[in-house]
Amino acid sequence: MTDGILLVEPFYGGSHRQLIDLLQAHFTESVKVTMTAKKWHWRARTSALHLSQEIPYSDNYRVLFASSVLNLAELVALRPDLSRLKKILYFHENQLVYPVQKTLQRDFQFPYNQILSCLVADKVVFNSQFNMDSFLSSINTVLKMTPDYRPKGLPEKIRPKCQVLYFPLDLPPRGKFKQITTDRQRETLTSTEECISDEKIVTSLCEKSDDSALKDDICDKHVPVCSIGEREPPDKTLHPPDAKRQKTRPLHIVWAHRWEHDKDPETFFSALFQLQEAGLDFRVSVMGEQFTDNPEIFSVARERLSSNIVAWGYQEKKEDFYKILSEADVAVSTALHEFFGVSMLEAVYFGCYPLCPNRLVYPEIFPKTYLYNTPVQLMKKLKRMCTVPDETRRHTIQVPIERYLWQNCAEDFYSLFKVKAA
Repeated sequence: MTDGILLVEPFYGGSHRQLIDLLQAHFTESVKVTMTAKKWHWRARTSALHLSQEIPYSDNYRVLFASSVLNLAELVALRPDLSRLKKILYFHENQLVYPVQKTLQRDFQFPYNQILSCLVADKVVFNSQFNMDSFLSSINTVLKMTPDYRPKGLPEKIRPKCQVLYFPLDLPPRGKFKQITTDRQRETLTSTEECISDEKIVTSLCEKSDDSALKDDICDKHVPVCSIGEREPPDKTLHPPDAKRQKTRPLHIVWAHRWEHDKDPETFFSALFQLQEAGLDFRVSVMGEQFTDNPEIFSVARERLSSNIVAWGYQEKKEDFYKILSEADVAVSTALHEFFGVSMLEAVYFGCYPLCPNRLVYPEIFPKTYLYNTPVQLMKKLKRMCTVPDETRRHTIQVPIERYLWQNCAEDFYSLFKVKAA
């Protein structure tokens, strides 16, 4: 190994894992040292000591790449041999603006660790402009929590090291999954309890129908695909449709975020409960990683929405996650703490209409069309979508997803590591 890259991740899960695995796949000279994605508070407090004992000694290391969960200052102090490396700190999020439920003095340690890590790092990389700006502008505010001897000039010292590199998405071809990303934008031909999937039957209807408008409506469309949410196998016995029997499949809503309070699941489920109380039909998939203690609202929602659920819980296989996204119609975020939003962009890639709060990183990535200002606006948008789901399916999403794909970000990472692209 002549150009060794040391990849260190104390919280090896979710987007943290995605990035480390992606970098290791493309930088074959790299060495990966990780810890499981559990109890991030303890990872932030104690991971440096464990990792200092686990990282192999080598004269070939040239670059150290770690996420901001790690206290880089502690690691370098414990492993002086690593101090000579180019030390890159990557911020998936920052703790300086974390929405704590109850302010505790001990929580000061998390943002303080990140400030120290930046002072030790040679390069500080953020996954969005919002992440970088909110971090730098909050340093002095955080340090005011100290009773005296407050350091000065830290934002000015850290800023020259900083740059923004959007999180790179490494996604499979859309065609690998059900061909629904374009079909979903067309009216789906179903009856109240039926999902038509036999092309010969549809063709026969086209030939036999005396209604020219109906023939055009049916024959010009792709054969519809059954929703993943169907509870029973589709009935292959098709009766000639009429205006009373035709019904569009229900809107399929996705919420794919960590099951923690900073993603504000209460607001999301409150909107769904209101849709349910209004008698509107919809389907919902609630995914995302779960940890030791999940907010109580998830248990309540699972019971109240049982007849609407398509998928519930973390999808261990990415293929299953992508398949559900490809069959859904709209992806919702209610986050109170978000600096990029990988799952929302993954949903967009697979054809979901995004609905995001008009705050945090979202205005940086999503046009105003996809932003809402209040929970009431979110509920009204979802109500409209449930009422006229085909309007959502026909919409052409105006999000420049290509800019976030690995093939368009790779050169920036090669430059960061000072390695020529293969």
